[in-house]
Amino acid sequence: MIHKFDVVILGGGAAGLFCAIEAGKRGRHVAVLEHAEHIGKKILISGGGRCNFTNIHCHPENFISANEHFPKSALARYTPADFITLVEHYRIPYHEKTLGQLFCDRSAQDIIDLLEAECQAAGVQTFLGSQIKEVLRTTEFVVRTESGEFSAPALVVATGGLSIPKMGATSFGYQLARQFSLKIVPTKPGLVPFVLADKDRGRYCDLAGVSAEVIARANHHAFREKMLVTHRGLSGPAILQISSYWEKGQSIQIDLAPDREVASAIRTAKFRNSTAAQRAFQGILPKRLADRWLESYPPSAWTNDALEKWEQRIHEWVIKPADTEGYEKAEVTAGGVDTAELSSKTMECLKVKGLFFIGEVVDVTGQLGGFNFQWAWASGAAAGRAL
Repeated sequence: MIHKFDVVILGGGAAGLFCAIEAGKRGRHVAVLEHAEHIGKKILISGGGRCNFTNIHCHPENFISANEHFPKSALARYTPADFITLVEHYRIPYHEKTLGQLFCDRSAQDIIDLLEAECQAAGVQTFLGSQIKEVLRTTEFVVRTESGEFSAPALVVATGGLSIPKMGATSFGYQLARQFSLKIVPTKPGLVPFVLADKDRGRYCDLAGVSAEVIARANHHAFREKMLVTHRGLSGPAILQISSYWEKGQSIQIDLAPDREVASAIRTAKFRNSTAAQRAFQGILPKRLADRWLESYPPSAWTNDALEKWEQRIHEWVIKPADTEGYEKAEVTAGGVDTAELSSKTMECLKVKGLFFIGEVVDVTGQLGGFNFQWAWASGAAAGRAL
């Protein structure tokens, strides 16, 4: 059976659904093909089940891409304020956490319900459990699934990245890009915990669950947020943020006492010794982490010069992760379809008329805190309004 549409969208996640809504509003006859049995599976687990749906401080600098200018156009034309208006229209209660992050008060299901209602109002047809066997381009695009064929003059690829394969993530979008001879920026896990080398793991990982506010640095980027010790390495917002900028084989630098001076308390102590050093960390680091770090890095002597060097190490603790936890634990996939292949205004392929790529499958990766959702809404809107 052949289903004819104006637009076929592959992927019923945030970007695909939003593109469908915008195209449907313009009177286009839209089909969304989703391989899972439900739309928005990743939306449902995002933000600890509360969906960090945008960030009010969204700027192009919050995104990583081989072409840092590419996201500017779409982000400028669909802003966090635009999505907030939609959330408020549906009377979804939400709150701001740290650093401009907006979360649903109740559940991520509220965002899925919003998207479903908007799709219904725009006349979008959703086909769940659609396993795609083949995509062809004749005079139109033809998508063959187990249940039938879908044809349309426009095809939108919103299939996401490789992160969280247990939620159904696949490399399908990249395979499709290669089928049409499009370049791919090499992919890697982004916003992902680090695994420490055996020696460091043995030294710190029995402290799993201990957290502290730090500044994590790598490749000229720095993030001041919480770091969490895990059974295998390091996680927490500061670590997830810096992981997107880290390359395998590199070290990261961690400031364990941002804006604090530790050694001064030792200099003024009655006795300069390990007890004074332990006390100096009080109120700065959790006691167990402070004690363990001191065991590994005691001052070489108790002179002012030695304490100054020790202070420097506290603010520039160098640690070399063995690896990351991989796509299984990554919140996003960095890299993807090369933006040089796409129009920044419409997300359409420059070489293949009628073919669009949006969302995570594109080489645009947001930082932690709602930015990847904002890219999904903005890139989806850009394509939807061009269809």
